Amino acid sequence: MDVSMTLWVLTILGLSALIAVDFFIGRKPHDVSIKEAGIWTVVWIALAVLFGVGVTIWGSGQAGGEFFAGFITEKSLSVDNLFVFILIMAKFSVPTHLQQRVLLFGVLIALVLRAIFIAAGAAIISSFSWVFYLFGAFLIYTAWKLIKEALADEEEEDFEENRLLKSVEKKFGVADRYHGTKLFIQQHGKRIMTPLLVVMLAIGMTDVLFAMDSIPAIFGLTQDPYIVFTANAFALMGLRQLYFLIGGLLKKLVHLSYGLSVILGFIGVKLILHALHESGVHVPEISIPVSLAVICGVLIITTITSLIASKKQARRDAAEEAQKDSIGA
Repeated sequence: MDVSMTLWVLTILGLSALIAVDFFIGRKPHDVSIKEAGIWTVVWIALAVLFGVGVTIWGSGQAGGEFFAGFITEKSLSVDNLFVFILIMAKFSVPTHLQQRVLLFGVLIALVLRAIFIAAGAAIISSFSWVFYLFGAFLIYTAWKLIKEALADEEEEDFEENRLLKSVEKKFGVADRYHGTKLFIQQHGKRIMTPLLVVMLAIGMTDVLFAMDSIPAIFGLTQDPYIVFTANAFALMGLRQLYFLIGGLLKKLVHLSYGLSVILGFIGVKLILHALHESGVHVPEISIPVSLAVICGVLIITTITSLIASKKQARRDAAEEAQKDSIGA
């Protein structure tokens, strides 16, 4: 897709305006209702769809397909990342009225990091075609790791602070309670961090790990930097509202890891086939319509099976509870 510098500037300005609107919505700390979260989630998704339609009309059907495939993939990975956000919020006992401020910061950091990763990835790809092998192998490894973790069926673990975060806390000191939206306070003549800043740093650090999975995944669907950037940006927009909307539902998506592993493995194979094709080997390449169909199909199937499995588990738990009550009586 041929994108002029003017279009790049207008797009960045438009996305910046959307970020400003998102910040305006959450500027005052408050508990986010399901209704508010639902309305804004629909708004952000609708804006992404409109943008994709615009890319299809003024760009090409190929570009539009790549945008939607990238957007859906990145949105799915972002939903999986919400599990980690929930663990972080629980670890630091973040008050509900401050959680949206933390998430907004997380989205901003994610956008900046992904923009850097995208620029670096595009530069590397343009100079070294063999990097597709590396990206493909990394995605297949990530898919295998997800499957392994899902099959282990381990209980939910607590979030563990890394060494860098612990060293920052040790150097600056941390207050024993939250002080509204303040990031630093004066205590005994010393400027120390509040728990809110620590949570924001934890979210920012995890965003680096998230980008390492998501950027190779979308480069497996398109090598157009403009589509890669906008698909990532729109996938992150509304993530804050989505957190509050499906926070309870996330625990019911028990098969999401399986679905994401299939998608990442599929894209990894697609990347390797593309690399072989670029090297002159006659192998079939996977088209964008096929990629889009596979991604959507896998997500629909895993969502349905997750809800069915969760419902059956709830019935078993209820039956066991009733049996215990009858024995106790």
